[in-house]
Amino acid sequence: MAFVFRSRSKEEKAPAAQAPVTDSKQPRDPQAPKGRPTPKRAMAQSQRRSVTNTPTSRKEAAKRQRDERRTQMAKQREALASGDERFLPARDKGPVRKFARDFVDSRFCVAEFFLPIAVLILIMSIVQIPQLQNISLLLWLVVIVLIVVDSVATAFRLKKRLNERFPGENKKGAVAYALMRTLQMRRLRLPKPQVKRGERP
Repeated sequence: MAFVFRSRSKEEKAPAAQAPVTDSKQPRDPQAPKGRPTPKRAMAQSQRRSVTNTPTSRKEAAKRQRDERRTQMAKQREALASGDERFLPARDKGPVRKFARDFVDSRFCVAEFFLPIAVLILIMSIVQIPQLQNISLLLWLVVIVLIVVDSVATAFRLKKRLNERFPGENKKGAVAYALMRTLQMRRLRLPKPQVKRGERP
């Protein structure tokens, strides 16, 4: 009986001893910090870049803000010349404002000739000739009336076109924006005109 018990216990222990030992742990990267995986190269580079770009003093931060502001202003000047919507000032952005600009730039407006006419009237009023002075006064009144009538007609047409083209969008201030543009000579307008005279926007 002792022989049976002894042989059975040896047979039960043998498979346990012969079972292969498996290691549940995966091999660790020798370059990885202990207990965590190796960071990806892009993440490591972004972390180094953020550390490098962080200003170390208030003076450096102020200098960086001035440089960014200067760069932004340069982009805005280029956008005003080219009409690039991405970098335009807030008052000029959006399809409504662009349509208002194109509407004004596509037609002749009396108000855009106000400055040269005003200079001419001033010269005529200075000349010591009563007839010219009377003509300058009459011409001044005619120009004012024409500007008012043309501005009212422009505002009415533009408002109608905006309601047709942009029924669900915010059009607040677009008409006043366009009327202020009519007071500038075409070649001095900013953003630069993107349509020709007579071209329907």
